[in-house]
Amino acid sequence: MKRIRWILSVTAAAAATAVAFSTITTGPAFADTLFTDNFDDGEASGWSRSGGSWSIVTDGSPAYRQTSTSASAKALAGTTTWSDYTVSARVKPIAFGASNRTVGIASRARSTSDYYALVLTSGGGAAQLQRVSGGGVTVLGTAAVGGSTGSWRTLALNAQGSTLTALVDGAQVLQATDSTFGSGRIGLVATYASATYDDVKVDTDAVTPTPTTPSTTSPPPPGSCRVGGSLAGFASVNALGQNGTTGGAGGPTVAVDTANELLAAIATPGPLTICVSGTITLPAGMYDVTSDKSILGVGSNAGITGGGFNIGLPVSDITTQPADAVHNVIIQNLSFRGASDDSINVQMFSHHIWIDHNDLAQGYDGLLDVKRGSSYVTISWNRTHNHTKNMLLGHDDNNGAQDIGRLKVTYHHNWFDRTPQRNPRVRFGEPVHVYNNYFVYNTDTGVACQANAGCLVEGNYFEDVEEPVTNSYAGPGGRCVARNNVFAGESGQPDCSGTVQEASQYYSYTLDDPNGVKAAVTAGAGVGKV
Repeated sequence: MKRIRWILSVTAAAAATAVAFSTITTGPAFADTLFTDNFDDGEASGWSRSGGSWSIVTDGSPAYRQTSTSASAKALAGTTTWSDYTVSARVKPIAFGASNRTVGIASRARSTSDYYALVLTSGGGAAQLQRVSGGGVTVLGTAAVGGSTGSWRTLALNAQGSTLTALVDGAQVLQATDSTFGSGRIGLVATYASATYDDVKVDTDAVTPTPTTPSTTSPPPPGSCRVGGSLAGFASVNALGQNGTTGGAGGPTVAVDTANELLAAIATPGPLTICVSGTITLPAGMYDVTSDKSILGVGSNAGITGGGFNIGLPVSDITTQPADAVHNVIIQNLSFRGASDDSINVQMFSHHIWIDHNDLAQGYDGLLDVKRGSSYVTISWNRTHNHTKNMLLGHDDNNGAQDIGRLKVTYHHNWFDRTPQRNPRVRFGEPVHVYNNYFVYNTDTGVACQANAGCLVEGNYFEDVEEPVTNSYAGPGGRCVARNNVFAGESGQPDCSGTVQEASQYYSYTLDDPNGVKAAVTAGAGVGKV
């Protein structure tokens, strides 16, 4: 702790002895300062720790380090009566255990599972303002801030009434309104990540807030940014309190061409149409998309590189549909390249999602995954290429508690262009409707239906696909019905058995002649076609 030394002189008969007393500055000893700690005395006795492995180290000067990447670690200090204040600290991310891991500072902490936080996400290139309640994370805002692991950043989080303002290296990057916590302690947080902390300070000075939501005063010209095409399949169904998928309809329109603008827009509550111009490079990581959003590329050259979109709540073991599940999202006419994780991930009971007319390639993990109880999803008119692990539906053979009765997804008019596997690979979902797609040279398998999934595969064109449809790919078997498909070139025949629910029990659809699917899909799938 940084300590304030008070000197008391005591006179004895033969000599004067100076006795030094020390105390932690947890009160208003200096003007508006409530607390400081620079760890120069080599101890951290004023901090209560939960999880992780904490110690004093030397990093230029003494500092406080948390080294575990396999725990959710927190260290709290101060009192629960502090209300309006700014907490700041220097933070150096060291390593992240996986994607979606964070390090940062906490404010108004009522406990180690209830607080506000300003954190740096995996890789250190983005900041998030979070509310953590009962251990569950709600993202109040996200902004690109550059940087990387191994670099010091100065984080500051100001709480004044219900207004939360976040600064990185002295610049305001985020602001949100939330009244869940009115007072509480400060904290250092590292969620499955390691980091070093120094120069922690708490004072009552306010910051001057400025808006961070992208401007809505200059939308793109009429007609240049709108949802196009015709929605079909499961995303059109009236279910779970949502009648079809409308995205940002009824809300304002914003134009974005920078990472900061895009991340602020996708985190904004309420209906919003987001018009993306040019290629936007995101810091590595996955970025949460909130409900009621249309994310649309303008023209044929709009796209995302570096990071990916996460449509869903944080991962948990719940098995019932949460009331706040992410829903009603449209992503259309965008190219995705070079994602550090998935290009698009749909998870945790998200529903009514339409992914349409995009071009996805060269990612790290999956190009487009749907999992953990998500349902009422349509994936249509996309081109996927130059990638191995294409589309996953259901992520684990042991996740039936969340997935059985859900994972209702329609795949139609997609171009699976030389993607070796997961076209898609399906677990548990039923019915999974795969119709009028063009598969070409998928060297491992086309549609793989397992773990008691029920796949209806019809009206597709398979060209040089040795194993076009199977229910015995790996792990527990599934069920599949393959009918009215074309198998051209060196394609094999379906390996299917069992019965499957008919998609027509949920929605109406028109099946194109499979002989014309190759021409129709290669002409119409991907960007610049809607």
